[in-house]
Amino acid sequence: MDSNIFVIIQARTTSTRLPQKVLKPLCNKSVLEVIFDRLKSFKDNIIIATTNDNTQKPIVDICKRHNIRYFEGSVQNVLQRYYQSAKFYGAKSGDIIVRVTSDCPFVDENSIKRAIKLYTTKRLDYVWVDVTSSYPRGFDAEVFSFDRLKHAYFNAINDYDKEHVTPYFKSDKSLKMLPIKSEYNNSHYRLTLDTADDYKAIDELYKLLDNDTFVKYDKIIKTLKANPYISQINSNIIQKSR
Repeated sequence: MDSNIFVIIQARTTSTRLPQKVLKPLCNKSVLEVIFDRLKSFKDNIIIATTNDNTQKPIVDICKRHNIRYFEGSVQNVLQRYYQSAKFYGAKSGDIIVRVTSDCPFVDENSIKRAIKLYTTKRLDYVWVDVTSSYPRGFDAEVFSFDRLKHAYFNAINDYDKEHVTPYFKSDKSLKMLPIKSEYNNSHYRLTLDTADDYKAIDELYKLLDNDTFVKYDKIIKTLKANPYISQINSNIIQKSR
């Protein structure tokens, strides 16, 4: 991929609902390492934006082992962490930021490539993978410019905007924004990692997929349809989030 693309993945060990979730075993490695596999063609573009609260060492160790760039920044101000991560590694005006979170062990690099292509060819301000009416929850990714990130960093005031990175500029109705959608609506599936039940469902699905961390989207969906019990593991969570 082009060197002016920065795939920034926020990761910490202090998640309240599922502590150390990025370190949990999955496919005979850690969740974070599974995400590295899923984004294999972006390896040289990845930056892990972790925390600076003395809990981040296991994440840093994984990054060092896999020669992945990392940055240690604010725990609560994730917007600042993103901006400083990009700035530290030389992001400049016109560069592309891809935002991914570490609670997505099925993150799909092909949908991200589609998002980047749409962003560049249509000259858009913001593109996202639609997980509300298209892809399953857990395939989340966002594409925007370093300029947009910088503007948000210097102008966002409230805590929500700082914690969630993109709401500040998404509220600007003058921006050109489009989603990436899959062919069919599979948003009723939940493959994000936020609770113990999520972990059980994701681990079970990967086992049915022979722990293939490079498995393609269509096979994931086919396996979910053939094994509806997987969706029942965290069904209560799905109902609450709708």
